[in-house]
Amino acid sequence: MSSIQVDRYDLEILNALQRDGRATNGTIGEKIHLSTSQVSRRIQRLEEAQVIGQYAALLNAEIVGLGVEAFTFVTLGRHGDRHGDSHAESFERAVTDMPQVLECISVTGESDYIVRVVAPDLATFSDFMMKKLLRLPGVINVKSTITLKKVKGTHVLPLDHITQPAQTERRLVFNR
Repeated sequence: MSSIQVDRYDLEILNALQRDGRATNGTIGEKIHLSTSQVSRRIQRLEEAQVIGQYAALLNAEIVGLGVEAFTFVTLGRHGDRHGDSHAESFERAVTDMPQVLECISVTGESDYIVRVVAPDLATFSDFMMKKLLRLPGVINVKSTITLKKVKGTHVLPLDHITQPAQTERRLVFNR
């Protein structure tokens, strides 16, 4: 386990980049009162420490023709397949290669996984479910919930838990 020391400037940089990944170092520096070179050095340090994992453009799914979003609860059988791999390992490898799957999360409770799926329409979603997801080895039960309306959707992580009134610096601990 590694750690990185962060201060209020680092947190302000992280907040700014979460809201606008295309913000220039100069723009960020003006907002938080640091020079462009200081912002650049801090961002590089945060990238090297993997606090900043990647940069991406967030597309509007509906505008690009993916109007159906579903959360699918998947339950697997408890036996390994004939090659010795567990159903979970096979399932995880398979969904990783499915572009319709935006997220796959291992969970506790009645299901083993929650899979977030997008599709252009219900017919395509049904086809994906019947011909791909349900045919994966070990899948014994699937329940889907179709999204009617997105009330909130964000990629911005809250960072206020890192800030302490009595502290100006705090260590972020993360696994590499």
